[in-house]
Amino acid sequence: MLDWSREDLAAKSGVSRPTLADFETNKRKPYERTLADIRRTFEEAGLEFIGENGGGAGIRFKARKDGTQGEH
Repeated sequence: MLDWSREDLAAKSGVSRPTLADFETNKRKPYERTLADIRRTFEEAGLEFIGENGGGAGIRFKARKDGTQGEH
C-alpha cells in the first residue's frame, strides 16, 4: 500500500531491518512495544487499522478531510 521496502519501514519505525526480517519469517515473536512502534509508523503514514467487525480485520488509508479515501 505504501510501496515501502523493509529498509524504509526500519528507518521510519526504529525497528531494525534484521528484526523485521525475523518477524516476517517467524524466527522471532515481536514484543508489544515493537508492534506499537510499527503500528504508529503506519498510522503516521496515513493508514488506519480496522478491527474485526464480522468482515475480518484489515487496513486502509484514512479518510481525507474532504471525505474521500486514498493515498495521502
